[in-house]
Amino acid sequence: MSSLAAFQQAFAQAIIGAPDAQAPAPVSAIAAQPGFAVYRNTVIKGCIDALQANYPAVARLTGEEWFRAVAAVYVRTAPPDDPVMMHYGASFAAFLARFEPAKALPYLPDVARLDRLWTESHMARDDTLLAPETIARLAAGSLADVVVHPHAATRCAWFASAPVFSIWSHNRGETSAKDEAWSPAWHAEGALLTRPHGHVQWMGLDEAIHAFLETCAKGGTLGQAAAAALAIDGNIDLQQWMSTLLTAGAFSRASLARDTTSRG
Repeated sequence: MSSLAAFQQAFAQAIIGAPDAQAPAPVSAIAAQPGFAVYRNTVIKGCIDALQANYPAVARLTGEEWFRAVAAVYVRTAPPDDPVMMHYGASFAAFLARFEPAKALPYLPDVARLDRLWTESHMARDDTLLAPETIARLAAGSLADVVVHPHAATRCAWFASAPVFSIWSHNRGETSAKDEAWSPAWHAEGALLTRPHGHVQWMGLDEAIHAFLETCAKGGTLGQAAAAALAIDGNIDLQQWMSTLLTAGAFSRASLARDTTSRG
């Protein structure tokens, strides 16, 4: 490591906590100045503010005081590595899974995971939308061999042990207040986040449709995706669900398996 890089790393460490014992003398001298504490507090507060903005459902669920106290611990273990602070906190869900005081809310890391998926969907590149009429124009005999490609902003997840999507969506909306009497039905559920027209939207998923989307995301054909869904729920209405997914903007284009020609 060059002397400049060592200085920069030590200075960054000094901003979020005490400088390392091996820090260059200039860093130790700067960190010892009374005014440096003001700078350190400002930087840490900015990181906490960014984390709270990026994880609003977690903050609402736990309460602001608890969240900011935990965020202060996180900031010192995972300082920002990207100048765009909306990207900050990629490892926060994993941190909560290891954080002993969070054990009382075992679903909290997964709520954080959904907050993170919202950010990813919001920040994803612009993409085309697969129009429903494109699928309707395909010959019925060829549908099984069609691959539908997820939109760049599409994110989905499955939560087998708790109604994480219900908990998250109840605490995510700007107008939804905390309701002490509210209690979700306790069952597994999935989530789909899309951004068809500039705004992230979300919906709940059952296990069969999550399997359908996962197969599509891995490059499987519609025939393979349908088989994966029907293996879980033999009565599922795939035609209706496909219409719902297309309307939600879950896909960007379609192509024939082993064919590079795209259909928009």
